[in-house]
Amino acid sequence: MKKKATKSPASAARKPRAVRGRPRVLVLHGPNLNLLGVREPAVYGRTTLAEIDRSLEALGVELGLDVETFQSNHEGALIDRIQAARGKVRAIVINAAGLTHTSVALRDALAAAEVPAVEVHLSNVHAREEFRHHSLLAAVAVGQISGFGPQSYLLALRAVGSWGRSLTERKV
Repeated sequence: MKKKATKSPASAARKPRAVRGRPRVLVLHGPNLNLLGVREPAVYGRTTLAEIDRSLEALGVELGLDVETFQSNHEGALIDRIQAARGKVRAIVINAAGLTHTSVALRDALAAAEVPAVEVHLSNVHAREEFRHHSLLAAVAVGQISGFGPQSYLLALRAVGSWGRSLTERKV
């Protein structure tokens, strides 16, 4: 019998009721992002992950997109979500947090998914420690947005919303 992982409320997926015909976007939040609002507020601000998710869902409605959000502190759970998204979502918006700089497996999952991905960071990673300057995900992402706090996510969703049905139809 397969053992199910226990999920805290912060790691549970927020999946709004799907609206037929609306393109789906998967938003993935990596390790420690469940602590937004209390963890290093001088760097990440006081906005909580729940507030970011609500803003994304509201903007999704405005843009005609179904937004599904998911946070996990576990690399494998994020990879499972990416693999399940193949052929089912218009795009993936991902803040892989610390995994951005270390996870070849996450990078390979994004490449294999054949779904356009936008990499997001709340802080300007290039103005921080040297080890944060290199992203393993950047080469397989269609774009990268960082340094705008919670607005980074919304900017990414707006970019996805401007695309047509396929990546080749996106507006540049």
